[in-house]
Amino acid sequence: MKLSYQKKLLEAGLDEVGRGCLAGPVYAAAVILPWDYHSSILNDSKKLSKKNREKLAIEIKKEALSFGIGFCSAQEIDEINILNASFLAMHKALKKLKQQPGFLAVDGNRFKVYEEVPFQCCVKGDAHYLNIAAASVLAKTERDSFMEELHAEYPQYDWVNNKGYPTKKHREGILKTGISPYHRRSFQLIPPQLKLNI
Repeated sequence: MKLSYQKKLLEAGLDEVGRGCLAGPVYAAAVILPWDYHSSILNDSKKLSKKNREKLAIEIKKEALSFGIGFCSAQEIDEINILNASFLAMHKALKKLKQQPGFLAVDGNRFKVYEEVPFQCCVKGDAHYLNIAAASVLAKTERDSFMEELHAEYPQYDWVNNKGYPTKKHREGILKTGISPYHRRSFQLIPPQLKLNI
């Protein structure tokens, strides 16, 4: 895996987590790694165990030249749609960087220009570039932690295990008790053949 997309300019890797969830915010992270950074286990956060993600999150925050984490709430997602909310969460993460990057490597195939900084969209970038993988780890660990905290208040949705994704237990909780303030009302919360009374 390469450190970054290019090596001429100071580069931040960007990734987001939680686009396909029925509940909770979408999180994003921006990470600038030092040129000599290396890791034997860093990879796309979805391919890592929870233990390794949490271990890496501590290491990345310690070793990164700079990092930023941003999010958009379920209400913001409903107002501006999930794609725009993903871009906004990334912009919020970039604003928290202590150093201004000269280039952005963005996971995925679409991005909204941030302060005229040149960028490159990289499909499955979190599996090819360490700075994007690092961003995916920070975004996922932060979001997972938030959803686990919410689980204490809303255990019926099993967020401690599904993190807001559309699992059977999650949808059963919605059918049984209705939706929470953290659900995305603009999303199809249950399959159309089932009826939900809101």
